[in-house]
Amino acid sequence: MRRRRGRIARVLTLIAGLLGGAVAALAAACLLATWIITLVVEARYPPAGRRIAVEGGHLAVLEAGPGEGSPSRGTVVLLHGASANAMDPMQAIGRRLAGDGFRVLSFDRPGFGYSDRIAPDAASPAVQARLISEALAGLKVGPALIVGHSWSGALATAIALDHPERVAGLALLAPVSHPWPGGGVGGYAGWYRSLPGRILLTIATYTVAAPLGLTYLDRFAEVVFRPQGLPEGYLDGARVPLVLRPSTFGANLRDLDGLYAFLERQSPRYRDITAPTVVIAGDSDPVVKTDVHARALAREVPGAKLVVLPGVGHMLQYVAADTVVAEIEALAARERVGAQ
Repeated sequence: MRRRRGRIARVLTLIAGLLGGAVAALAAACLLATWIITLVVEARYPPAGRRIAVEGGHLAVLEAGPGEGSPSRGTVVLLHGASANAMDPMQAIGRRLAGDGFRVLSFDRPGFGYSDRIAPDAASPAVQARLISEALAGLKVGPALIVGHSWSGALATAIALDHPERVAGLALLAPVSHPWPGGGVGGYAGWYRSLPGRILLTIATYTVAAPLGLTYLDRFAEVVFRPQGLPEGYLDGARVPLVLRPSTFGANLRDLDGLYAFLERQSPRYRDITAPTVVIAGDSDPVVKTDVHARALAREVPGAKLVVLPGVGHMLQYVAADTVVAEIEALAARERVGAQ
């Protein structure tokens, strides 16, 4: 709480110096609203799992299914996408996999949910891969099935490339995997990286982002679910408002900002992935284009299976949960046969 008050004071000083007068007063009111929203959101969605020590901090993880040392069909690790947290994949498919006999671990990525941001360069999927691999070692988890959705397509493949001893198989759901047309030049990226852009985004993160986000959160979610509809109770069940907290909102922006450059470096390495892999995507995904990412990734990972779902959008773990669970279970069976 003391650190949060210190951040608020620094932002108020910055606002007053840059804006002055009535505009600064309005921004201060928004800052107070953001602080109240943060307190309310954290009270409504308190920590639900446990925290695992890694170098420099802790990662939060939700667990379901057989515990450590109990018989199971294997361990499944769920990694959420942008603007989300560990509860998102856990409620979509995690509890069902647990009911089918798998030990399920769903992580809050660094800076999301109740995980610490930990490292200054934690926006990099490679750094997040190192931290999650360290947490898995701390949990005494051997090779596991790694399931990555959207942004975590880059993270799951980074784990497979840099920490292959942690990976028994990969299930990549609507994965971001390759540089996309127009993603690396001009537009938002160029503006954001300028000094004025960074200053304005810092102010917005601590003032208007939470009030506006809370007002329009359901509309943003509806866009992500298109062409399917938004499931009833999704925002509350997946604890989506946690992303509105300034620290998480800022981490989300930085993760998205650095993703294109990271994929430029990582994508030529996909032919080195040795884990059994299934790539699942919808052919109507408006967020992550299947032709640019999923199809290209399946071509490049040796032996990868591609499943393209007709008429399905980005949130296939919800709208096509039966297929996703069946493919993960088939991947587990494939991995067991290969290990014999």
